[in-house]
Amino acid sequence: MTTAEPNWDLYRSFLSVLREGSLSGAARALGLTQPTVGRHIDALEQALGMSLFTRSQAGFIATDDAWALQPYAETLAATSAALLRAASARGRGVDDTITGSVRVTASEAMGVEVLTPMLARLRDSHPGITVELSLSNRIENLLRRDADIAVRMQRPEQDVLVARRIGNIDLGLHAHRDYLERHGTPRTWEDMAGHALIRVDTENAFTRKLAPLLAGLASSRAALRSDSDLVHLSAIRAGMGIGICQVRLAQRDPALVRLLPDLLTIPLDTWLAMHENLRTNPACAATFAALAEALTAYAAGTAFAG
Repeated sequence: MTTAEPNWDLYRSFLSVLREGSLSGAARALGLTQPTVGRHIDALEQALGMSLFTRSQAGFIATDDAWALQPYAETLAATSAALLRAASARGRGVDDTITGSVRVTASEAMGVEVLTPMLARLRDSHPGITVELSLSNRIENLLRRDADIAVRMQRPEQDVLVARRIGNIDLGLHAHRDYLERHGTPRTWEDMAGHALIRVDTENAFTRKLAPLLAGLASSRAALRSDSDLVHLSAIRAGMGIGICQVRLAQRDPALVRLLPDLLTIPLDTWLAMHENLRTNPACAATFAALAEALTAYAAGTAFAG
């Protein structure tokens, strides 16, 4: 006699308890009752023949076996979400309106400052499309369908992706006029030595690649360290110091001044990508086309986001 394979509901409850740390928290997140989630955990443990959580007064403590299963359960969750998005966006409504959900991923600043107004215009044209906007500076896997469409600052390498080059989106040094009035405007690398900089907190492949370009800033002191590009932009706007942000974004705000443009311009080779299987998905195709047009105009400086 074979044991029935656990259904998705059990894994979904497992993931929620893993994330929330308690049955009550998982129940609230899933919209289920606490006893139901508890039964799901018991059933999954029995089916798998292992203990997934240690029960204590402090909550449910995940075992080593639970952490080992987490990435596989996360893959199930991502696949389930992708299946639902694909099913919801297969066709048009009865009135020939494109309907469905499309998951778009981009960096924080790109998503908040650039894509949001573009997606608002998309909704004007296609009100039946629901956009799921995932903001992260890590590259989400389009092959695994963690997202449907991605805005990337590098050329996609996978052959099964549909990719459209947007162009270069330049980064440069900027500061608020109030900051420059208080501390002076640097004209050379040497002038930068006395200024406060907004820097990254954790070194990564991108910052290591930029290190030769930023060598002239080595002696400048840090006013703020953060790995969030949104925090950098906010700190520049607040007059906290000199930082790097998109030139096109800064041009929208007359209070922001670009510094040393002849000495530092960082071109980001920007691409729009989606899995080739989504070519025939009406909602994904419409979203991809709208973003490609709007982002190309943004990169070329012929139109601003917002």
